Amino acid sequence: MKEWNRHNPIAQFTRKRRKELNLTQVELSDTTGVGLRFVRELEQGKSNLMTDKINQVLLFFGHELTPTPISHATRRDLGK
Repeated sequence: MKEWNRHNPIAQFTRKRRKELNLTQVELSDTTGVGLRFVRELEQGKSNLMTDKINQVLLFFGHELTPTPISHATRRDLGK
């Protein structure tokens, strides 16, 4: 099982934007319609969350998940 990574970009973005808006995790959960546990796991960097729910939260901030190109070096390191 993969380790959780609080430093992944989506976790950091969500936590930062929530705090900028002075929202608690409970308020973000209520506003976006996802569960509190989901918000907590998202901000803690859980690696296997449902993309539709991630988009529910990101859409609140005016963003969405999109494919992003990666470097050749990153691609080489994926198998490690």
